Order: sequence, then C-alpha cells, then structure tokens
Amino acid sequence: MQLSDVAAIVTGGASGLGAATASSLAARGAQVFGLDLAGSIAKAGRAHGVTLIEADVTDEAQVRGAVEKAAAVAALRIVVNCAGVGTAGRILSKGGPHDLGLFRRVVEVNLVGTFNVLRLGAEAMATTEPDEAGQRGVIVNTASIAAYDGQVGQVAYAASKGGVVSLTLSAARDLASFGIRVCTIAPGVIDTPMLAGVNDEFRATLAAGVPFPKRLGLPEEYAKLALMIVDHDYLNGEVIRMDGALRMAPR
Repeated sequence: MQLSDVAAIVTGGASGLGAATASSLAARGAQVFGLDLAGSIAKAGRAHGVTLIEADVTDEAQVRGAVEKAAAVAALRIVVNCAGVGTAGRILSKGGPHDLGLFRRVVEVNLVGTFNVLRLGAEAMATTEPDEAGQRGVIVNTASIAAYDGQVGQVAYAASKGGVVSLTLSAARDLASFGIRVCTIAPGVIDTPMLAGVNDEFRATLAAGVPFPKRLGLPEEYAKLALMIVDHDYLNGEVIRMDGALRMAPR
C-alpha cells in the first residue's frame, strides 16, 4: 500500500496512539484527518500534515461527514481506529452491581464506534480504483491485551476490546472481495494520556510486570506497527499483540 497522495483517517487523532499514528502517516506523505472530540482537539498541539476534525465515532452523521471530507481530498486508502475509553468497575461491589449505563457507554465507544468508522470507511474505499494488486485500502483497529487477560474491574473494557478482536477476521473476510484488508493491534500497557494521573510508583510497578523490555510501551511504537501493517500487503485478518510478552495477572 502506497502512502503518498492518499487520504487517511485516524480516530482519537488528537492525542496518544492516534496522534502518534497520524503524525507518522503524514510524515510518509498521506493526507491525514484526525477525528476526535472537541475537548481533545482544543488541548492538542498542531501536527504538520494532520487536519483535526470534530467527530464522535459513535455518531453516524459526524463520521460520514468526516469520511466525505477526507475522500474529497484524495482516495481514502487508510483508516486507523484508535479512539477509546477505559473505566474501572467490578460486576458487584459495596455500591451494588456494575452501572449498566457505564458498561453500555464503554461498549458503545470502543466496539460500536470502531465498527461505525470501519463500515463507513470501507464504503468510501470500495468506490476507489484498486492498485495493480487489486487492493483498495486497509483498516487497522485497536483492541487491548485486556481482551485476553481482563483483570478485576475491567469487565466493560475487556468485553469491548474482546469484541474488536472477534470482529477482525470476519471483517477481513467480508471486505476481501473489495480489496480491503483489516487487522487489529492489541497493545499492552502504553504510556498514553489514560495513564496521565498515575503516580511514578504505580507506573514503575506496571513497567516491572513486563517481561522485556521492562518499561511502558510508547505511542510511537504503536504507530510504527500500524504503518508496518499498512505496508505489508499480505497481513490480513490478524490480531497482533504489542505488549513485551506481558500476560496480565488477575489484579
């Protein structure tokens, strides 16, 4: 997949994994559109070659509008889904059962939002001219190792990311006839804004649990893997763990 002179959409593009991926794609010559919420965009610094668009990934009209803006600039060939939320809560606690609205919200953003962008991005890709190999585009989704190793208090997050893992192969098979590949990255503990409130002691504890390298992952490493998937035309229907061999304990 060639990156120069094509349009790319990155959700969660104002910070963390999304910002790193958007910048890396832009550096390779893609016309990048970063989708994010207004509050996140307001806090974001400017990135060369990246246009930030306010859009909620769960909103069909907003995502469709963003896709149309991107496709009007160049052929949409790349979509990277990085938008997501994380919460903590046990199924039963002293306060009662897990809040149903909170569970629903996490699944709505992480799973339904990912699917919403995937389907609308694929629709636009399908209208483009294929390359000499018949390829029209590639979609990279973001899961988590919590999909496999969900810890205590991660039931909503683990369920949502497990859904992203499970849809990967089916989506790749669904879109194969259109020349669109679908892969997923399942990161481990990455140093993103989600960990901004964690103190140094707890951060060191997290890093110590990683077999090697004994540190938190970096957003730039996620971006490097996302671009490798884009470059590697024979990768399809695969979920790749990026976690330093970490297998999370129950708590």
